[in-house]
Amino acid sequence: MLAWLLVAASGCGVSGAPEQPPPTAAAQETHRPNIVFVLTDDLTADLVRHMPHVLAMERHGTTFTNYTVTDSQCCPSRSSIFSGNYPHDTRVFTNSPPWGGYGVFHARGEEQATFATALHDAGYRTAFLGKYLNGYQPGSPSRRASPTPPGWDEWDGVGYGYSEYDYHLSHDGISTFYGHDPGDYLTTVLRHRASGFITSAASSGHPFLLEVATFTPHTPSVPAPRDAAAFPGLQAPRTVAFNALPSNPPPWLAGRPPLTSTEIRDIDRRYRRRAQDVLSIDRLLGGIERALAATGAADDTVVVFSSDNGYHLGEYRLQAGKMTAFDTDILVPLVVTGPGVRAGASNADAVQNIDLAPTFEELAGLRPSPLMDGVSVVDLLHGPVPGWNNAALVEHHGPDTDVNDPDYPGPRGANPPSYTALRTTRYTYVEYADGAVELYDLRRDPLELDNIADRVAPQRLARLHGELVDLRDCHGAVACSAARNVR
Repeated sequence: MLAWLLVAASGCGVSGAPEQPPPTAAAQETHRPNIVFVLTDDLTADLVRHMPHVLAMERHGTTFTNYTVTDSQCCPSRSSIFSGNYPHDTRVFTNSPPWGGYGVFHARGEEQATFATALHDAGYRTAFLGKYLNGYQPGSPSRRASPTPPGWDEWDGVGYGYSEYDYHLSHDGISTFYGHDPGDYLTTVLRHRASGFITSAASSGHPFLLEVATFTPHTPSVPAPRDAAAFPGLQAPRTVAFNALPSNPPPWLAGRPPLTSTEIRDIDRRYRRRAQDVLSIDRLLGGIERALAATGAADDTVVVFSSDNGYHLGEYRLQAGKMTAFDTDILVPLVVTGPGVRAGASNADAVQNIDLAPTFEELAGLRPSPLMDGVSVVDLLHGPVPGWNNAALVEHHGPDTDVNDPDYPGPRGANPPSYTALRTTRYTYVEYADGAVELYDLRRDPLELDNIADRVAPQRLARLHGELVDLRDCHGAVACSAARNVR
């Protein structure tokens, strides 16, 4: 099946697209598949077992087992996805001003050079549906609408849709309010609009790009009415990291008392709601697959599924949240299916969300901009590539002091100070602004419970520090790719 399903949180409209510009000469020289990108919000790998369509994608496509995000917060991660750049180049470090949010991304002109603008200019019909960037406002009687970002022919952007009801949706700049009727459930609305766009775009004579970005399963994790009673008694996974502290923890984490029975019951309730919540995402995928099949586009479409960041629930004695450098928060699903993609394959190379934009551009027959920090992973979809990058960078600004931030942690959640982290296929190495250091050997300690930073040779720490600095200071594909190869 030539269908690439890229799952990501975003939004787009379903009608009235303007005429497309003619494709560039480079784009005309190669076959260009459609691309469907589905981006979810806070979805973790342990929820995939509840998603039959994603499990089917794993059987028919390639799963990336070392796919990480540049920061486990919505806006920095999504900014990296759109631009192909690290936070130190987008300058989007948080969800809200002055260090981040939609306003910073927009004011810096980052929207002028995204994978959407590149594919639109190459003749793709483009559409975005759902969650864009924190702070984006679709407009309402009391709020001025944010402008429709460039590059999207059809736009269905939603501002604050975490409750799945009572939200405003901007369709090509015209805002519509959705209330609390069952048919207003946001993920269901996105499913119908995605199918409508596919039906329209498949007959346009142009290849198309569709991004669907859900708010699910982000807190408060409101399941669709039909799923509200699913998984009775389901508990959060009890790994050895659950309710346990790592050795030699950093100051922000040290001294945490064990979770109480009340806190554990709340964690289990949250996990059960998250599992219920992802059922609507799985139906969204099913609806997209049916629309592709019905229009005859299934064999000519690339489909990718992913999440903007991870989530912890009880690990390391932390209540629900994210923002840490632990794999619970930065290691997320990435599954790709499509023509020429190895079926049932698993790839363990270090791939990051900055690599999605150049990948989309190469699929569209373009030469990805060398100004992007990421690199295309199209070659990895066909088989192993010796010498591929084996390191990733995480950049976090904290602690979070914005109580209106939907990611603001509670008193027992994770709210670390600023840090940078180097995650290789062997180690996670973290340097905090307060001087604390963490080092975990992922081969011997995959759940990151033994901080060995004070027990390794100074030469090894010095080498890791140098590699982290090189990556933290890199700009552009050549320099960043070199810095990501730390063998």
